[in-house]
Amino acid sequence: MTLAGRTAVITGASSGIGEAVARNLCQAGVKLLLTARRKDRLRCLADQLPDTSFLAGDLTDAELPDRLIRQALDDHGSCDIVVSNAGIIETGKIEEIDLDRVSRMVRINTESAFRLAYVALRHFRSVGVGHLVHTSSVLGTKVREGAGAYSGTKYALEALSEALRMELAGSGIQVSCIEPGLVRTELHEHYEVHPAQALGMSDPLQPEDVARCVRFILQQPSHVRIPRLMILPGEGSL
Repeated sequence: MTLAGRTAVITGASSGIGEAVARNLCQAGVKLLLTARRKDRLRCLADQLPDTSFLAGDLTDAELPDRLIRQALDDHGSCDIVVSNAGIIETGKIEEIDLDRVSRMVRINTESAFRLAYVALRHFRSVGVGHLVHTSSVLGTKVREGAGAYSGTKYALEALSEALRMELAGSGIQVSCIEPGLVRTELHEHYEVHPAQALGMSDPLQPEDVARCVRFILQQPSHVRIPRLMILPGEGSL
């Protein structure tokens, strides 16, 4: 199923999975509106990709989701796909975890993602078609010691996505979650020891691996639904 001529809004697009998804969908002929906090990176990426615009902002700004939909319509004439990818991670044992940083993670991973989801789906409802893809995690299906708060944000996203899928059944609107295992991105740059090293993993996933799976979901015929797609590295369980 061709994606050429469609328009996608991608959050968290300045690096990692978001950037890789942008590059992959651009190759498929998708017009793009990119958002993230780092304006310089967005501008640099947009300059490399045809039919691409950007709007820098923080998704904790309650007005940003509406602005993104409006700008996609103004810049490209439609908004057909929303890839809700922005997110951060905070982990740690009970005594050491920073609760202020955990609260910020909840606002970004859960509150902001929920708001974007409803805004996007209200637009899709108005036009009768659209696809919302959430970047969840394998930790949205399981937990590990020290990562309960992060897992909780992803479990919440999984629950919302399933309820929305059920509500939209029979329509032309789709909701999907991609559930990556460990991906080598900037997400863990503040860790003293990268999880790949801690887990003895030499070959974690790359952002491009996840991007191919996102494109696979989007290219299915309209009668096909993929509510969840898990992608794991060949080593270990994450």
